[in-house]
Amino acid sequence: MQLRYNFRVYPTPGQQTRFARAFGCARVVFNDALRARQIAWEQGLPYVSDGELSKRIITAAKKTEARAWLGEVSAVVLQQALADLNTAYRNFFASVSGQRKGRKVARPRFRSRKDNRQAIRFTKNASFRVLDNGRLRLPKIGDVQVRWSRTLPADPSSVTIVKDAAGRYFASFVVQVTNEPLPPVEPEVGIDLGLTHFAVLSDGRKVTAPRFLRRAGRKLKRLQQAISRKQRGSNNRKKAVMKVARAHARVADSRRDWQHKLSTAIIRDNQAVYVEDLCVAGLGRTRLAKSVHDAGWASFIAMLEYKAARYGRTFARIDRFTPTSQTCSMCGRLDGPKPLNVRSWTCLCGAVHDRDVNAAINVLAQGRWDNSNDRGAQVRPASMPAQRSEAVTRPHAACSTRGAEGIFVFQGGEDVNSTGVTTTTTGTTSARPVSP
Repeated sequence: MQLRYNFRVYPTPGQQTRFARAFGCARVVFNDALRARQIAWEQGLPYVSDGELSKRIITAAKKTEARAWLGEVSAVVLQQALADLNTAYRNFFASVSGQRKGRKVARPRFRSRKDNRQAIRFTKNASFRVLDNGRLRLPKIGDVQVRWSRTLPADPSSVTIVKDAAGRYFASFVVQVTNEPLPPVEPEVGIDLGLTHFAVLSDGRKVTAPRFLRRAGRKLKRLQQAISRKQRGSNNRKKAVMKVARAHARVADSRRDWQHKLSTAIIRDNQAVYVEDLCVAGLGRTRLAKSVHDAGWASFIAMLEYKAARYGRTFARIDRFTPTSQTCSMCGRLDGPKPLNVRSWTCLCGAVHDRDVNAAINVLAQGRWDNSNDRGAQVRPASMPAQRSEAVTRPHAACSTRGAEGIFVFQGGEDVNSTGVTTTTTGTTSARPVSP
């Protein structure tokens, strides 16, 4: 599998100028190519191919006086800008045709020089390499100082230089790594994500939400007020904007570091991890949007997924419409929806449930049901009642026993169905979950 390794780089003032020139040239090539395809579409002309764009936008443009400065940067950077445009078009066409799942992807847009994030990419064709002294040699840029926090497991296939909103430079290496399976362990865990508690595990453990953005709220408010007092277009306003960007960068870095540590611990201690497939984009449009984005559920689930694949663990998402918070994990009764202020409830079977722990147990049971274990057997979750319109049987107290995973096993006797008719059950059967 391919992984990205990010390292902080510290270019000299001269190298920063050359980086800015490369960012600008890549942006111009991207915009010129996008404009050429838009004009061809408006005039009813055939779709401009990648090779034609390369000849017209890069090769021919370098020979003109208006675009002669394109030759001051590496040709690979310009070619990769066209590759980014082609990827954007492919994603757009796949989304329109229905081949791409998820949210709809809009058509490519023009890049602005005022974008907070600027990036260029070098591939192996650019002959970049890491020197023995630890510096990164980039064509037409020079030897850039890198702060190596760890060694690369293999030779990188490409490197992307990124300048973020806080003015920091990073080198992002793409490396092909081999999976490193961890020793097998017995525990399996279901995770219920929330806002008060970031994660509640099926074994009863609760991880308190750190709320990095909320904790930095007072400082961010003071910095935002400082921006409003500065004149637009002035250097002091630019400095104030940079301070806000750095404060937000510290919040994002703290959240990412905390999520990496938590996800690594969960993957190391459990053989299988099951989470609910949350619609974070939809929750981000509610009144809880700030808290949802502060939690960072999507990035945390992505970390769990790729770490499980790398270390030989099982990872699965269960359907978001599964009533995990409404179902009793002991008897399987569907108790119905509850307001968010109800944090615990008592089922008719007598079991007292913590709302989040009960949901995590149901996530684990549903994940086991949807995924085979290492021996190929299906592990069923607790029984769930059928809809009221269906005829169901209820076990008599004297003729039913409780099996593994909360499944009732009927051993014969008289039962009364939903219509009040007495029926006799013989043999052994088990209750299979039915969607409510």
